Amino acid sequence: MELPLILSPLLVYSAVCALLVSLSVIVYLIIRLKKSEHEKQALKYKYQDIKEKYNRIELENLDSRLNPHLFKNILNSVQSHAYQTYFALDKLSNVLDYILYDSRSKFVTPKQEVEFALNLIEINKIKLSPLFDLKVKLKINENEPLYHQHLLAPFISTDLIENAFKHADLQSGGAFISVIFEFNDSNFKLTVANKVSAKSPISKEKSGFGIETLEQRLKIIYNDHFKFDHFIEDNVYIAHLKIELLEYKAKMLAAGR
Repeated sequence: MELPLILSPLLVYSAVCALLVSLSVIVYLIIRLKKSEHEKQALKYKYQDIKEKYNRIELENLDSRLNPHLFKNILNSVQSHAYQTYFALDKLSNVLDYILYDSRSKFVTPKQEVEFALNLIEINKIKLSPLFDLKVKLKINENEPLYHQHLLAPFISTDLIENAFKHADLQSGGAFISVIFEFNDSNFKLTVANKVSAKSPISKEKSGFGIETLEQRLKIIYNDHFKFDHFIEDNVYIAHLKIELLEYKAKMLAAGR
C-alpha cells in the first residue's frame, strides 16, 4: 500500500516563491520590451522629423540660390536685346508673377509650370536668329485631373531649358534646340535636346550647379518616383525627365501629408 505524498510547507512555500519570481521576471521583461519598442518607435519618428526638417532646409537653400540665378539670366537677355524690350518685358512680367507668387507654394500645378517654361523660352528666344531651328511641342492631355493639381515642384524645368540655350551651337547650319512637354497617364515629361557648341562643351559642364541642383531637388522631393537621364549622342545633348505624379500623390496621401 502506497503512502500519500506529503509536501512540506517549506517546499510549497519555496515553489510558490519561485513561481512568483518567474512571473515577476516575465512581466518585467514584457514591460521592458514594450517600453523598448515604444522608445524605438519614438526615435524613428524623431529621426524622420529631423530628416524632413533637414531636407526642407536644404531645399529652401537650393531654391534661394536658384531664383536669383534665374532672374539674373532673364535680365541679361532683356538688356542685351533692347529692340524687343516691350515683348520681353511682357513675358518677363509673367515669369516674375510665377517667381514671386506661384512658386512661393511648395508645389505648383503642371499647367502653371508649363506656362512658366513657355514664357522662359520666349525670353531666351530673342537671343536667336529668326532662322534658328527652335522646336517647342506640347503633347498634353489637359483633361487629366492631375494636370491641374499642385503636385509639381516649381522651377523643375528651368535648368534644362536654360542649359539648352546656354550650350547650344547657335552658329552652324545644323544647330537646333528641341523642347517637348508631355503630360499623359498622370506623368509629367520634359525632353530637351540641342546640338552642342564646340566653344562651350557641355560635356565638361553637365555636372555643374544647375543639373546637380535639379537632381538633388528631385531626389529630396520625389524620391524614387522620377527618372532623369542626360547624355551626349552624336554631338547632341539630350535630357529627359519623367515624374510619376500619381504614384507620388498616393505616397503622400498614405503618409497623411
